[in-house]
Amino acid sequence: MSRLLSFWLTHRAELATLVAQHVVLVAASTAIAVAVGVPLGVFASKRPRLAAPAMAIAGIVQTIPSLAMFGFLLPAPLVGGVGARAALVVLILYGLLPIVRTTIAGMRGIDPAVREAGVAMGMTPRELLRLVELPLALPSIVAGVRVAAVVGVGSATIAAAIGAGGLGEYIYRGLSMVDTTVILAGAIPAAVLAVLVDLALLGVERQLTARRRLGRSRRAIAVAAASLAAAALVSSAVAARRAGGAVVVGSKNFTEQLVLGELVAQTIERSTGLPVDRRLNLGGTLICDRALLNGDVDVYVEYTGTALTAIFHQPVSTDSSSVFETVRELYARTGRTLLPPLGFNNTFAILVRGADARARGLRTIADAARESPRWRAGFGYEFVERPDGFAGLVKAYGLRFPDPPRVMDLTLSYRALASGQVDVIAGDATAGLIKGLDLFQLEDTRRYFPPYDAAAVARAETLLRYPQVRAALERLGGRISAADMRAMNYAADVEHRDIAAIARDFLATF
Repeated sequence: MSRLLSFWLTHRAELATLVAQHVVLVAASTAIAVAVGVPLGVFASKRPRLAAPAMAIAGIVQTIPSLAMFGFLLPAPLVGGVGARAALVVLILYGLLPIVRTTIAGMRGIDPAVREAGVAMGMTPRELLRLVELPLALPSIVAGVRVAAVVGVGSATIAAAIGAGGLGEYIYRGLSMVDTTVILAGAIPAAVLAVLVDLALLGVERQLTARRRLGRSRRAIAVAAASLAAAALVSSAVAARRAGGAVVVGSKNFTEQLVLGELVAQTIERSTGLPVDRRLNLGGTLICDRALLNGDVDVYVEYTGTALTAIFHQPVSTDSSSVFETVRELYARTGRTLLPPLGFNNTFAILVRGADARARGLRTIADAARESPRWRAGFGYEFVERPDGFAGLVKAYGLRFPDPPRVMDLTLSYRALASGQVDVIAGDATAGLIKGLDLFQLEDTRRYFPPYDAAAVARAETLLRYPQVRAALERLGGRISAADMRAMNYAADVEHRDIAAIARDFLATF
């Protein structure tokens, strides 16, 4: 707790800014959702044939995961892009369903005799709506606004993935660093904000109605019990698989890692016959490293330069063989084994649009320094925090961006660059989207980045228990070239082929 308080104190200006961004996002999106959802709900309640389609569309929107929604909107004109605009659109869409639903319910719950009395008094339809129907439906409408606002507080944390700011920045930053203090620095204020919003609107709701909430409480208890039961079943299933000898393969959360994870998994299955449990798309470097260290996964693919700087916090070195030997020794001290390199070096790629590179004669990162005062930068959370990341790059090349970089999900950053939302990003040298989106990799002439040779790292205990797993993984050594990896990434990201099929087709070649 003392570390958390100290973090808040030392970052109080930044924290205040992020809280303000979060509040503005939620307040603006909820207000617009109310302005759109209430009239839509009133209209649908008076036209039953339209109510079902309206609810169906709103329900479909709710089923789309938040991050996927942000990805869909990123290249969209007017409503898309990087930043608060796309975040507002997504939060408004998520807020519509509860507001429309409760508005329809409130309007339908009005006693017909009340409407008849209003008509008998000579009220016009507009007066009846304004003076009778809306006031009677208001408690139900406020209940929907309450749900929408609380959902908005939670969903707004994900908006940080596209550079929209808010408390999610701390959460994403902490996840990439596996730093619980930073995670809590964003999660606790977000939770407090959600509670405050809920209590404030609950007070309004209670003033408008004396309706008891026993039924909803019982439903909440039932949902919680069902969730606990499901969690227990999942835990039992995982434990059973591990007890049955399954080898657990992990990966980070971007395309190349998913492909490599599938390659490793299929290699083990084909060569050993052992069952394999895939836990792909886990998150950033330190999450995968922690999972391996704790025994939650048995093997995943890491990059030597990443292990050197981000995991073991060693000085940057540009000698590939020296880095590999250093990292292998450091892994061995912690009961893990670094297997032979797979054959390619996936260094950080500083990328610009191909059209800009051709028009301005850009070839190296040093060339980009003269353009940087006019550029908007966009980087992944991990790159911003790593010792071999943004801060060192700025010093090495004298980059002078006018504003702090927009921090966003790595996968989304490629499309943000291609669509003109940002002007420079840090991607992966083997990314298929470089070719697919006509991006250009600037040459690292000052050799700032260390070598990032891909290699499987496994728990020594697992390799001792299953020597055949080591033999299978060693057969992958030196078999995957940079061109091979780039082609597989292209097939996944641009051609949208199934990743399991991509891995299967590649393994069939040897």
